[in-house]
Amino acid sequence: MLALIAGMGDLPMALVARLPERPLVCALDGFEPILQTDITFRLEHLGTFLQTLQARGVTQICMAGAVRRPQIDPAAIDAATMPLIPKVQAAMAKGDDGALRVIISLLEEAGFAVVAAHEIAPDLLPEAGVLTQAVPGSDHKTSAMLGDDCIAAMGAADVGQACIMSAGQVLAKEGPDGTDAMLSSLSGAHDAILFKAPKPQQDLRADLPLIGPDTAKRAVEAGLAGIVIEAGGVMVLDLAEVLAALDAHGLFLWVRPKGDA
Repeated sequence: MLALIAGMGDLPMALVARLPERPLVCALDGFEPILQTDITFRLEHLGTFLQTLQARGVTQICMAGAVRRPQIDPAAIDAATMPLIPKVQAAMAKGDDGALRVIISLLEEAGFAVVAAHEIAPDLLPEAGVLTQAVPGSDHKTSAMLGDDCIAAMGAADVGQACIMSAGQVLAKEGPDGTDAMLSSLSGAHDAILFKAPKPQQDLRADLPLIGPDTAKRAVEAGLAGIVIEAGGVMVLDLAEVLAALDAHGLFLWVRPKGDA
């Protein structure tokens, strides 16, 4: 049996729609998805939550959707969670990928197999190539090469999975509020590109980068020339809608193999 630990955004609903049977939908308190939730839990009750999943016959867990780090109330930690607290605290002290690696290890130690969102919905990973009517120019290809370097540097600091590149310069880097927030802060970024890719050595079973129609809309509003995503490393929700929005305004979408010129 599969349990989906669902966060905010449209990805959890997209996964449920693709599954032959509805999973057990769980959510961290304060970050409920746009789905009917079967179990809501607090991080202070993680041990009890894992015991509940075991009792319900869960063998696989998928984590999908946006969450932010909750504050831990020491007074609320229950007995089943107390042995896990050193690892939970270690996770909270790390960057995004480091924290997820610790959480994944906790789930595996409890006997669960962790399943990636793109394993449930492989169709969310588009084929490599330029998928729009507009195509990237040579300057955009140069910016994409430099985007690789920017993501590598961000990955070393374990922060962010996207940046805005123009003429060999970094105009913006993704922060804790995500890609759409970064795009919303820009205007008139003509000939710039949104570059998005997973961090080097990222565990792709959780927090795989994602774009969707809102991303396309904000890219248009920011005046970008196009979007470049790493092939096999970035999911696209509602691809047809994304392409229609980009084609309508002359932007390109390049699903680029890593390192491709």
